[in-house]
Amino acid sequence: MEKKFFVDAMLGSLARWMRTLGYDALYEAHIDDTALLLRAAADGRIVLTRDTLLMKRRLARGRAVFIESEDVGAQLKQVTSLFPNEEEKLLTRCLRCNATLERIDRQLVEEKVPQYVFLTQDEFSMCPACKRVYWGGTHRERMMGDLKKLLS
Repeated sequence: MEKKFFVDAMLGSLARWMRTLGYDALYEAHIDDTALLLRAAADGRIVLTRDTLLMKRRLARGRAVFIESEDVGAQLKQVTSLFPNEEEKLLTRCLRCNATLERIDRQLVEEKVPQYVFLTQDEFSMCPACKRVYWGGTHRERMMGDLKKLLS
């Protein structure tokens, strides 16, 4: 069964990189600790935090992992070593809202993407929740390079 996470407010960059790798990683910048822990428990999510006080809460016992480093690369290494993910999950989630992306016919995105992108790309995905459109381009290659650096 796929692990699901709730990343606390101190770890926004980690949440985004986890989504890039295909992890189901909820993140809300302005949620208080009690609400975060209750939602994580209700959804069967593992809490990732750097908050030592949150780790001491009864609701956190057995469902929270303390992220040791302030460096996002080290954070990502810690998560991937504790919770390995399949490589085919890479770039399958919306970086903004965490929903699973869906393939979409290129004709349906012509008005939603720059003309150059429409003319040069064949495959597109869309977030069913926020409607953001994704495609493979130079930004994707740059992101993969950044990911490689973070994990090395």
